[in-house]
Amino acid sequence: MKHSFMRALLSLMVFLPLVLEAQYVIPQPETVTVNEGFFALDSPVAIHSSVKGKEGRFLKEYLTESLPLQVSSSAEQVIRLITTGTKEDAKMAPMKADLQAYTLDVTPRQITVKSATPMGVFYGMVTLRQMMENGKVRSCHVSDRPRFTYRGLMIDCSRHFWSKDFILKQIDAMAYFKLDRLHLHLTDAGGWRIEIKKYPKLTEETAYRTQSDWTKWWIENDRHYCRQDTPGAYGGYYTQADLKEIVKYAAQRHIIVIPEIEMPGHSEEVCYAYPELSCLKKPYTSGDLCVGNEKTFTFLENVLKEVMKIFPSQYIHIGGDEASRKAWESCPLCQKRMQEEGLKTVEELQSYLTARIERYLNAHGRQLLGWDEILEGQLAPNAAVMSWRGEEGGIHASNLGHHVVMSPGKYCYLDHYQDVPFSQPKAIGGFLPLETVYSYDPVPMRFQSTKVEQYVDGMQGNLWTEFISTPSHAEYMLWPRAMAIAEVGWSAHKTTYTHFRERALLAERHLQAKGYHPFDLTKEVGNRKESLALVDHLARGCKVVYHAPYSQSYAAAGDATLTDGKRGGWTYGDGTWQGFIDKGRLDVTIDLGTSKDVHEISADMMQSSGAEVFLPAKVIIAVSDDGEHFQTLSDKEYPVKKDPDYSIRNYGWKGSARGRYIRFQALNGSFGGWIFTDEIIVQ
Repeated sequence: MKHSFMRALLSLMVFLPLVLEAQYVIPQPETVTVNEGFFALDSPVAIHSSVKGKEGRFLKEYLTESLPLQVSSSAEQVIRLITTGTKEDAKMAPMKADLQAYTLDVTPRQITVKSATPMGVFYGMVTLRQMMENGKVRSCHVSDRPRFTYRGLMIDCSRHFWSKDFILKQIDAMAYFKLDRLHLHLTDAGGWRIEIKKYPKLTEETAYRTQSDWTKWWIENDRHYCRQDTPGAYGGYYTQADLKEIVKYAAQRHIIVIPEIEMPGHSEEVCYAYPELSCLKKPYTSGDLCVGNEKTFTFLENVLKEVMKIFPSQYIHIGGDEASRKAWESCPLCQKRMQEEGLKTVEELQSYLTARIERYLNAHGRQLLGWDEILEGQLAPNAAVMSWRGEEGGIHASNLGHHVVMSPGKYCYLDHYQDVPFSQPKAIGGFLPLETVYSYDPVPMRFQSTKVEQYVDGMQGNLWTEFISTPSHAEYMLWPRAMAIAEVGWSAHKTTYTHFRERALLAERHLQAKGYHPFDLTKEVGNRKESLALVDHLARGCKVVYHAPYSQSYAAAGDATLTDGKRGGWTYGDGTWQGFIDKGRLDVTIDLGTSKDVHEISADMMQSSGAEVFLPAKVIIAVSDDGEHFQTLSDKEYPVKKDPDYSIRNYGWKGSARGRYIRFQALNGSFGGWIFTDEIIVQ
């Protein structure tokens, strides 16, 4: 408690000078002391730098392009860029927060940015850039360093292909907010996006597909690839020269680009271009590579060999998520492999692939990074884990001594709606406003001074792009939420959300002036109004008997959920909506305790078709005095359509009845999927 109080007090002390002097920097610096006077940029300025060579030239260019400077070697006003460390310090800076630390001192005659490394000097320059206001910078002292060394952003380039210029543009914005890892999801069913010279069919035959619209291509089951010259072909890929340019551009701005080459699942495009690598050896039959086939490993190693020549990153991401593993159960080669290796389950077979690929990467001086499914079976000895299905995988991996990047969907999936869903462009579902992203803590207090704190390297926001097909839409989903990722990853002492939002509003203006298309925070509505207060009704607090179980993944408050008075927000994953998928129905009986007059029974249901959550096809409402013999009050069928993508609809009955027990049933239709409800209200 004392520690929490001191942290809050320190945060307030740090923030007050910024508020008083209107210095709105993202991410929030560790300490700021504001002094009298200003450094004005309307007079000539000399730039002195101890950073030499190409990096020194780039820092000067970045400074002069970022600030309205008149540079003169004889000027009395001076900007000094000073490094104090060694070449080894500069090399190790991406992995050590202390080596990214900097100080910034501003007086009316001189600005000094000092750090052990050029990376730290660059961050000090970024802070200086943000502090400029009306052609001047307030005199101050800033001492700053990041909390985490991994502050990442993932862009899915497979579901929709993004041009090289678009990627470079996002790198500029990332640098402005001190994000330092760009994870490119380059391969998946949506298309293979990286030139591999040894396997030209990957780009010749699967970089393009027959539909740009993900719903038509994937959900409605077109799922065909085509060549670039096919009429209506959609897609694209990066040449190796393109990617080398991206890597160089990012490195100048101290951003490491991490490639992801999916394996063994999400490999439909590989299994089409080279069907001999699938278990059935036929195109369009599987999305999993055949782990029993030695040719699979030859292919993967050859691909990774070319990938490593392009990307110098420590980590190579191998995906590892959502493999079906179904074909392995009957594949002779996979079964033979399992027998030879003493493997009992298909999960262990995937672990065999992961461990083998890890050995190959380690032999080439690299480390394997994968989604948390690589924990299933047995985690490869040196693998790092990116935890997306909540935080449990990351906690488990860190306790085992493995490095972790936290990226839970609840806080970090930027493909979710960020405001009232039916007012927003298409998204996969969910509801992730800026405030929720900002509320996240990758290592909360209970895990500090444990292995979790020791091994969690940072966090990452992910932009999956199934339903995001234009650059402006992608930027709308990225910004300003990626600003919150940046601050959570950098600032050990965050401000209140109210103050962060004020800074984000100003930062949005900067992005807009630079040609970006962020979500407009000034028009934000916020969470569903029904979720903001408890609702009182006859069934509140009453016992509920479940005739069909709710999913433990979406249990909400368990057996109390449907009568606890809590209405749901805009997302089924907010802990108030309860999900049903087993037997395709919601079927419950509520015991009111005594026989009562009833005039209305209703419940809200949600549709989020991108997540396979659908409105019910049939709703039956009945009442009983003894709990055995029920009088049907309403039995109605409803058409279920995939459009609109998102909606919340009320289903119910009105009239006059009397009874102690109420049975409420909601059955899914031909689409199957989930049924979600938040509260059954009885009046």
